Amino acid sequence: MDNREKIHLLVVDDEVKFLKTITDRLKLKFFEITSATNGEEAISAAKKGQFDVAVIDLQMPGIDGVQVLEMLKKNHEYLEVLILSGHATIESAVNCTKLGAFKILEKPCDFNKLVEAIKEAYETRLKKKFEHDQLRIKEIEALAMGQSPLGILKALAKMDK
Repeated sequence: MDNREKIHLLVVDDEVKFLKTITDRLKLKFFEITSATNGEEAISAAKKGQFDVAVIDLQMPGIDGVQVLEMLKKNHEYLEVLILSGHATIESAVNCTKLGAFKILEKPCDFNKLVEAIKEAYETRLKKKFEHDQLRIKEIEALAMGQSPLGILKALAKMDK
């Protein structure tokens, strides 16, 4: 299995031992993983890499999981985010859901449930991207009807902005 076939994960947790354990186990499931031990590292990694799903600890010093979730969803339209927390409240769960979290999982989380949630999040990402691409194709087809090649290029440039 090559890298293009793997689900690309960003895993963020300030508990280094937990982070190493979970990433080592996820690698055995053929995920391509980048890990970060804090919010700043996570945001920096997201700027450099293309991720399908992020798994983020809710409570971290500095930039916490909620702030990371908010920034990732703002800058990466199709990235799905799972929140892990040992201290989630109904209020924090509602807030994370409003900000676009795919799921909130309680720590410690059953490993198989985590893997299943990652796969579900990835499928949701693919569906959203496919629907967006289908709409874009229809827009491009509509543009192509009766326009000059230069007019089509100008319209495409506007669509990309």
